[in-house]
Amino acid sequence: MKQGLDVKHINPFLQSTMKIFENAAQIKLVLGKPSVAVLDFPDHILALQVGVTGDLKGQVLLVMTIDNAKTVASKMMFGMPITELDEMSTSALSELSNMIMGNTATLFSTQSIRIDITPPMVMLGTQMHITSDAQALKVPLIFEGNELVSLYICVANCLLYTSPSPRD
Repeated sequence: MKQGLDVKHINPFLQSTMKIFENAAQIKLVLGKPSVAVLDFPDHILALQVGVTGDLKGQVLLVMTIDNAKTVASKMMFGMPITELDEMSTSALSELSNMIMGNTATLFSTQSIRIDITPPMVMLGTQMHITSDAQALKVPLIFEGNELVSLYICVANCLLYTSPSPRD
């Protein structure tokens, strides 16, 4: 059975994602209904993957259609038209995921939870199946009434609790 994420650990991921999208891309997102998900992507998508280590362990993915990825990259580059996901646009999107997860790490640190993040990985493709040791929580993020991006939180709590020492 896969490990799940403690509910109290979800908000830093959501807060950071919404804040960074608004600040870096001028996109104000609305939360959709979270659900447990399988990481199967039959359509042509862009997935940004960032690893999480430390007190929490796993992966976080931002997944969007190619057209939505072009829209986000264009907004990040002050409206520059993006006709293809080239090195510049994917670099901008990678930096977006890096900013989100860096901000997430900062929010967790205020709760005395230490996490480190790996550099982002960009995956483009069709018929992708990704596996994770942690259960995937999918949170659709809505812009102007449509799902712009899906945040997949595949992170488990690795905090070690020690039992109190016996009294003398």
